[in-house]
Amino acid sequence: MERYRAGKLTAPQKRLQAALVVETESEWQPQVRAQARERAATSGGMSVEVTAYFGFTCTGSSDNSRERQITTDISPFYVKQVLALQDAGATEEELHPIVAQAITDSHFTEWDTRVDGLRADFTAVSSISFRFRSGRIHGLL
Repeated sequence: MERYRAGKLTAPQKRLQAALVVETESEWQPQVRAQARERAATSGGMSVEVTAYFGFTCTGSSDNSRERQITTDISPFYVKQVLALQDAGATEEELHPIVAQAITDSHFTEWDTRVDGLRADFTAVSSISFRFRSGRIHGLL
């Protein structure tokens, strides 16, 4: 380290570079993740991407399920529930009902501005992933 500070070396050796990365990430990443989780659960929300079979029930109609790939923002209300279940050790399957409701609210009913009483269920989930977002979700103030 002294050689780098003195300017005698500019690029770290591979072994030292790997050790620096490990040490930096061991301290930094948990704090960054905790801050991102807190921000998502209070104001920022989260983005979810799902590939699954979606079926719908609604007053007066129904729709047979078909596979869809949906990427949508979910509100901090649902983020809190998802994170709490993950912290409690929930399986991915145990998250499905909450994620289905979050997708129904944000993607299909647009925060209750259309299709009153719609419920979306999904089965045969091929993939599901979450991404933290920053800022507000459009449609929620």
